Amino acid sequence: MIEIIPAIDIIGGKCVRLTKGDYDKQRTYADNPAEMAAELESLGARRLHVVDLDGAKSRHIVNTATLEQITGRTNLVVDFGGGIKSEDDIERAFRFGASMVTVGSVAVADKALMQRWIDTYGAERIILGADVRDGRISVNGWKEDSQEEIADFLEYYINKGVTKVLCTDITRDGTLEGPSLELYRKILQRFPDLYLIASGGVSGVGDIRELDSAGVPAVVFGKAFYEGRISKEELRNLFNQTKTF
Repeated sequence: MIEIIPAIDIIGGKCVRLTKGDYDKQRTYADNPAEMAAELESLGARRLHVVDLDGAKSRHIVNTATLEQITGRTNLVVDFGGGIKSEDDIERAFRFGASMVTVGSVAVADKALMQRWIDTYGAERIILGADVRDGRISVNGWKEDSQEEIADFLEYYINKGVTKVLCTDITRDGTLEGPSLELYRKILQRFPDLYLIASGGVSGVGDIRELDSAGVPAVVFGKAFYEGRISKEELRNLFNQTKTF
């Protein structure tokens, strides 16, 4: 069974969701992300993907206090992303409780620094963030599109030791229109041993089942649960079936 990973996106210390990464299309779902994390854990979650949207916009980590509250209140294995641009940022993410970090923009802008982090912390603690728009990698809170093609980007870092990739189709994120199955199939066809974490567009349990049938190892979701399209009982059943890496 595909690994299912709930997501909590943070702006101003609150649990929010954007649509297609647009900060002007923001909806708040909980005032206390730590309480939401605890609820997810009570339903059976073991993993959590936390995104510091303030950090992504500011280009440095912002919501470390919220990260610390989540990791202090739960036993969830947290991967943390958003604004990790410097040695200080990554050190703080781990110090405040993250088990793993998701790094995207630095992987484009400073390959030497990214390689140093892989070597220092180990590939098992570094998830490559591959945020895709029209086949190219986007950076800095999805506000800029790079010239990096997705396939070349992945191949470069797989050859450098990366084993886990969180791939988000920006055009689907927060839309509840279904995930980019064809994109993920193409990636896995070329890189069959990659631990690919799909993100963006999940509208319900059916989409998760489709990703599972397509052989996608893991999926991140958020809005479908917050909007009630995945019930607590459905989520509990999914967590009981899921694997974890």
